[in-house]
Amino acid sequence: MNIAQYIDHTLLKSTATKEQITQLCNEAIEHQFYAVCVNGSYVAFVRDRLKDSTVKLAAVIGFPLGAMDTQSKIEEAKQCIANGADEIDMVLNIGLLKSGCYLKVYEEIKAIKETIGDRILKVILETCYLTKEEIIVASQIAINVKADFVKTSTGFGSAGATIEDVELMGEVVCDLAQIKASGGIRDYDTAVQFINAGATRIGTSSGVKIVSVCKA
Repeated sequence: MNIAQYIDHTLLKSTATKEQITQLCNEAIEHQFYAVCVNGSYVAFVRDRLKDSTVKLAAVIGFPLGAMDTQSKIEEAKQCIANGADEIDMVLNIGLLKSGCYLKVYEEIKAIKETIGDRILKVILETCYLTKEEIIVASQIAINVKADFVKTSTGFGSAGATIEDVELMGEVVCDLAQIKASGGIRDYDTAVQFINAGATRIGTSSGVKIVSVCKA
């Protein structure tokens, strides 16, 4: 297993400096991670550092709460794409989902998907705040709008990914979308467990530690 190609090498802290983002990019290139995942303000900066590599560029929008209005998310997505993002990781509106406003959640994700065109869309559910029934509904909405991935977590919620939630998401999406597990995945064995449970992408800030096991 080439575990490096499952990894979105991630740095989303508000305190992230240019030096740290540069290091993130250098590590991604060195270890051949699938993608780098950053906040919108660093997308153009990262684009320039990845331009001669095969590493993809993912940007988060509506992050980390998902609670801003749809138009704000659309404009954020437009700017990230204009600045070079290959993939968009969006946080759905958790409050609206929990309020049963499923059509509004659907319309928002659909609008983002239409905005980014053929770029990859990952929908972050923030599963730690959802019941099993809500995870099922959110996953169904995501595949109904042809999102490319459902994603467990932002890493900024009260808990991260669980095997149980990944398996549940997998039962819903089947082969209609992929699954990204993120939040609290910090070592090789844990990453492999999530991959075996059905995740095809791992979001982590511990990518170097994870792949170092393979090279030891």
